[in-house]
Amino acid sequence: MAMTKQEKLDQKAEKLYEKKHKNQYRRTPADWTFDILNHAFFLIFTIMCIFPFYYIFINTISDNDLVRKGAINFLPQGIHFKNYVAMFNVNDVGTALLVTVGRTLLGTVLMVMASAFVGYLVTKQEMWGRKIWYRCLVITMYFNAGLIPWYLNMSMLGLTNNFWAYIIPGVVAPYNIILVKTYIESIPGELEESAKIDGASYMTIFRKIIWPLSKPILATIAIFGAVGNWNSFTDSLILMPDAPALHTLQHKLYTYLNAASNLKSVMNSGAGTISGAAATNVLNAKTIKYTISMVTVLPILMVYPFMQRYFEKGIMLGAVKG
Repeated sequence: MAMTKQEKLDQKAEKLYEKKHKNQYRRTPADWTFDILNHAFFLIFTIMCIFPFYYIFINTISDNDLVRKGAINFLPQGIHFKNYVAMFNVNDVGTALLVTVGRTLLGTVLMVMASAFVGYLVTKQEMWGRKIWYRCLVITMYFNAGLIPWYLNMSMLGLTNNFWAYIIPGVVAPYNIILVKTYIESIPGELEESAKIDGASYMTIFRKIIWPLSKPILATIAIFGAVGNWNSFTDSLILMPDAPALHTLQHKLYTYLNAASNLKSVMNSGAGTISGAAATNVLNAKTIKYTISMVTVLPILMVYPFMQRYFEKGIMLGAVKG
C-alpha cells in the first residue's frame, strides 16, 4: 500500500528527530572519563564502609591464636564458629541478648502504635486544644532538662532497676509523631469522609483506613525505633546499677571492653602479678570483643535491607509538608 504524502513527511521528521536525539546524547571522552572516575570513587567508598565489618567478621571465625598475633587482615585462616557458641557464656551475654531483643521488639511496637495514633489525632481540627498539645509535643525536641533531672525523675517514678525504664520513656517520640502526622495529611481526605458518612468512628477509620495506608511511614519509624533501642546502653548503664540481669547487650560490651583494656594496662605496666587464667582471658580478649561487636551489629544489618523500600518511600512522603 502506497504511503501518503503526510505519512512520508511524518516518517522523515521522525528519522530527523532520532538522528538529532542520537547526536545530542553521543558520549564524549570526557563523559567516559567522568563515569570511570565516579564509579571508581564510589567503589572505593563502598569498600571503605564494608571493610570494617568484614575485618571484624573474619577475625571472629579465624584461629584465635592468629587473631591474637594480628595475623588476620584480609582472608580468614583456620575457620571455625566456636567463638559464637562460647560468647554466650561470657558475662551473661545470653541473658543480655534476650533483654535487648525484648526491649527492641516491645519498645518498637509500642512506639509505632503510639506515634501512629497520636499523629492521627493531631490531624483532627476538632480535637480540643490541638495546637497547644502539638506545640507542647514539638517543644520537647528543643529543650532538655539534663541528665541529673532525668535520673531523679526516673528514680521518683520507680523506673530504676526496672525493665520498663527501657520501654516507657521511648513510647512518645515527637519526631516520629511529626513524620506520621505529615504522612497522614497526604492521604486523600475523601477516604475518611466517605467512612464517616457510612457511620465509622474515629477508631474504625484509624484501624481500617489510616493504619493500612500508613505502612511506609510506620516501617520508617520502626527502623528508627529498633536501631535506637538496639544500640542504646546509656539508660542501662545509669538506671540498672543493681540489676545485672537487666543489662543490655551494648552495656555488656561496654563493660567488657573497659575491663579488658584495664587488665591489659596492668599487664603492660608490670604493676602486679596476674594469674594464668587472667592472662588467658587477656590473650583472648580481642577475639571475644570482635565476636560481641559482630553480634550487636548483625541483627540491624539483616533487618534493614527488607525495610529499605518502605524506608525510602516513607521518609520522602513524610517530608513533603511542614
